[in-house]
Amino acid sequence: MLDLIVRNANLPDGRVNIDVGITEGRIVAVEPALQAEAAEDFDAAGQLLSPPFVDAHFHMDSTLSYGLPRVNQSGTLLEGIALWGELKPHLTQEAVIERAMAYCDWAVARGLLAIRSHVDVCDPRLLAVEALLEVKRRVAPWLELQLVAFPQDGVLRSPGALDKLKRALDLGVEVVGGIPHFERTMNDGAESVRILCELAAARGLRVDMHCDESDDPLSRHIETLAFHAQRLGLHGRVTGSHLTSMHSMDNYYVSKLLPLIAEAGISAIPNPLINIVLQGRHDTFPKRRGLTRVKEMQAHGITVGWGQDCVLDPWYSLGTADMLDVAFMGLHVAQMTHPDEMRRCFDMVTEENARIMGLQGYGLAPGCTASLVVLDAGNPVEALRLRPDRLAVVAKGKLVAAKARNDSRLSLPGRPASVRRRHRAG
Repeated sequence: MLDLIVRNANLPDGRVNIDVGITEGRIVAVEPALQAEAAEDFDAAGQLLSPPFVDAHFHMDSTLSYGLPRVNQSGTLLEGIALWGELKPHLTQEAVIERAMAYCDWAVARGLLAIRSHVDVCDPRLLAVEALLEVKRRVAPWLELQLVAFPQDGVLRSPGALDKLKRALDLGVEVVGGIPHFERTMNDGAESVRILCELAAARGLRVDMHCDESDDPLSRHIETLAFHAQRLGLHGRVTGSHLTSMHSMDNYYVSKLLPLIAEAGISAIPNPLINIVLQGRHDTFPKRRGLTRVKEMQAHGITVGWGQDCVLDPWYSLGTADMLDVAFMGLHVAQMTHPDEMRRCFDMVTEENARIMGLQGYGLAPGCTASLVVLDAGNPVEALRLRPDRLAVVAKGKLVAAKARNDSRLSLPGRPASVRRRHRAG
């Protein structure tokens, strides 16, 4: 007797009418017409069954704080950082926890069950660090929350930031962060990369740096990050987030840079919703897109995932905790419209983000953690087009969210009684 069987599902790899058997929080069978009984059966009825969505770049300490203490008037990254600096002294642990827990509820409802969140360590109280460690403890039964020690004001620029970052790691934060392009000089930025990579290597930790989130083609800290990742043997443990300066770089330089990133085993996380609105603010026309060179990196074998980054905070006034919104925007801005590229966009918010985070037991195979989502779509491309309802969300073997299919009703002469926006070519 199994705990749960999801029957008649389509899988992202193209298999159809597949049953998935679950017991004790693990997937034990993935096969057609599974001959077994379960305490609970869920008929997917030909809908898409996916591993859960994964967000490898987010800021949960600031989420849902939009309008506090005021709205970002310029829409720029730097005003957002200044706004966050104004808000920090007024934060309370209770408020940070309450907003973060509310966001995690949104995430679960959308099938987002793993999040890497950067948390600001430049506050001497480490208030947000302690708050998110408490959130991590509370949501652990259903959501994987991985925390990055992020020196928002610069690890060298902000007095005592390095010591506070180390304290955050001592408290249980798992990943070393940085923001070299926000240090006072290019040299300080490069030095911060060295210091932080050596710290991560000494502690056996991963690295995820906000890197070159700028329109400046001479902001080239990703090159320094690749050098130190290679020098310190950090292959597969280092991520460069944003990398927007690459949209302005000379093509010859990029032809040298991409192999260096690939050789160092560095992953990349562009954040299309946020950077499409933050970057290019000083441009008239032609106006830059605010996105790094996604397809070019993928062609060099670099793992690239899509990140949400922000929802309703000083940097971004929208957001829904839906990774399909993120992939949908990324698909458009990166012009990834070939069917294979669209399917890869879906992988970027599932498999590839899971790889970046180093998640264990992720996937739809026997032995994997039984976390999955059923979408009202037939395949990954249709899921991207529709950003559909999540009909069921299972976290570690337990059904944690469900939604009835919500078709639109029509009252038109000679036309169908309802509309689902589904389409079969031919």
